[in-house]
Amino acid sequence: MPPRRIIDTHQHFWDLGHLYYPWLTDTINPDYLFGDYLGRDYFPEDYRRDTRNWNVEMTVHEEAECADGQQLRETEWVSAMHARSGLANAIMGHAWLVRPDLEDELRRHMAYPLFRGVRSKPRVGRAPGEIADGPGTMSDPQWRSGLGVLQKLGLVYDFRVPYFALREGADLPRLYPELQFVVVHTGVPPRDRSEAGLAIWRDGMKGMAAAPNVAVKISGLSIPGQPWSVAVQQRVVLDTIDFFGVDRCMFASNFPVDGAVTDFDTLMENFDRIVSVLTEDERDRIYYRNALKVYRPVVRA
Repeated sequence: MPPRRIIDTHQHFWDLGHLYYPWLTDTINPDYLFGDYLGRDYFPEDYRRDTRNWNVEMTVHEEAECADGQQLRETEWVSAMHARSGLANAIMGHAWLVRPDLEDELRRHMAYPLFRGVRSKPRVGRAPGEIADGPGTMSDPQWRSGLGVLQKLGLVYDFRVPYFALREGADLPRLYPELQFVVVHTGVPPRDRSEAGLAIWRDGMKGMAAAPNVAVKISGLSIPGQPWSVAVQQRVVLDTIDFFGVDRCMFASNFPVDGAVTDFDTLMENFDRIVSVLTEDERDRIYYRNALKVYRPVVRA
């Protein structure tokens, strides 16, 4: 039986004529899935077309890495999309945590009622065993002070690092126990799903899950060149639920980015087969109720 209601906790809109997104228009980054979302706009009507067979009631818009200096304009634009179309229903924006005026910048975002927090990626190593040092890293006192500002303001921090950097960040939630952390994209497990890589991923995910103020978005699992299937994704999805428990896991599509690999129907059908081992109540927590608590999405009046 398909889920009766869904809050998609991680999706993107963009208007390439309004804001500048270098990674969408002129820079190829090997960390991204390559697809036809590159170079084209994506609006609420496009999302509704993609999700038309599923009861997605609300969404959380994740900052889409627009150019520096335009992040507040992105929050403003998504707020206008909500007023026009009813989507998105909560906004995770962007601000660099090392900004000396971070609190003032965040308060400017908070003037928009849908703003809930930020995704702001720390600088990390490029491979397992490599630890980055210096400004903007997880050991940087100025970067950490930015987490303190988020905590002070009651905001959410969407934590996005590759799987091999999860363990490096596992102490952060304990240092900021009143800050809601959300691990993004299932902790970005290794795309090759190698046993060695998954062992590092599991260790990092267990470390993050040990703190009660950490939740996780089960998202971003697509692998270029492979179908989105139960066989490929089941271990990672069920391990994540085991580590965090059903009360701290949330569903997310990462559309349109994951649309480079799969359509929404295929993603949902296979994800729902994986979580069919849970009760209907447990599934409703993952699809809907946990997101209500973390992101407090708003239905357009």
